[in-house]
Amino acid sequence: MDTAFTKRSCEDFVDVLASAAPVPGGGGGSALAGALGTALGNMVGSLTVGKPKFADVEADMIELKAKCDDLQRRLLDLVAADAESFQPLSKAYGLPKETEEEKAHKAEVMEACLREACSVPIAIMDACCEAIDVHEQFAAKGTPIAISDVGVGVKFCQAALQGASLNVFINTSSMTDRAYAQEVEDKANKLLADYVPKAESIFQDVARRFK
Repeated sequence: MDTAFTKRSCEDFVDVLASAAPVPGGGGGSALAGALGTALGNMVGSLTVGKPKFADVEADMIELKAKCDDLQRRLLDLVAADAESFQPLSKAYGLPKETEEEKAHKAEVMEACLREACSVPIAIMDACCEAIDVHEQFAAKGTPIAISDVGVGVKFCQAALQGASLNVFINTSSMTDRAYAQEVEDKANKLLADYVPKAESIFQDVARRFK
């Protein structure tokens, strides 16, 4: 299966997302939304760098833009990684379970695949949280002519963060190792608790500037 979805046109990506194909799904869509949100913040940095009026924050902007470049690459890579991690899980669901040996084998394979399937949305969440932190800096130091893009970008990252969390929870809910599942869920819930309000605060700060 071709998982290089980000190499396709926007139209092709949307078409395959809307189809009955198992991937891409919510995880890949969340990763792409996070990459788009990060790029919007990066654009604000691009519009700030080189302007004499913002010479005092130019070094900060250059550093923030480098972080965005890295986050964008990570998130785009995670679109494909999410699809790739789902394939073995999908196959595991179809393993036979007629005998006790088959049941035990299927359970073992399923648990490993569920862990791998969780690792990608957790990575998406981590990247989105980093992007939200970067947007906070763009909102404080970026050029006002593009400040609305900070608001749009941070909302994309917030949506991606929350969307990816659902892909974590749907997988942990099927795990038999409940201690490990709880550990993963605790991390996801902590990221949500810390960064959903932070993203909302950044968005509201931007929105207030137009009132």
